[in-house]
Amino acid sequence: MIKLIAGPKGTGKTAKLVDDINAVAATDSNVVCLERGNRLDQLLKPTVRLVNMKEYPIEGFDQVLAFICGICSKDYDLTHIYVDAICKVANNYDPEGLGAFLLKLDEFLKDTPVEATILYSGDINSLPEEARKFA
Repeated sequence: MIKLIAGPKGTGKTAKLVDDINAVAATDSNVVCLERGNRLDQLLKPTVRLVNMKEYPIEGFDQVLAFICGICSKDYDLTHIYVDAICKVANNYDPEGLGAFLLKLDEFLKDTPVEATILYSGDINSLPEEARKFA
């Protein structure tokens, strides 16, 4: 299952994401959050596995998808994946590419217990129609 938090910059998306992560992490220790940089490290509970994507040679939505697949294959107990600012993480700002990524990720996660929450700083209407269902 995928949940997309979308909207323009400055509308409280990150605060909502942090609240959601911390609420889940209060009862679940199998939570991973991907971000580019380390702006969330002081905001999240210590049980959250925070991954700074600057430390990995990841470029593009397909490589982010492969990275997420690798995380899932390593940790069978994983329940939640959060991605802060997906376009920054992927270093790709193409709405069509993001739409394709969301569909592929949804297909991958459909037979797993993992829930993914993706933060997108942009207009939901810029995404392909089939990808808007996640918002």
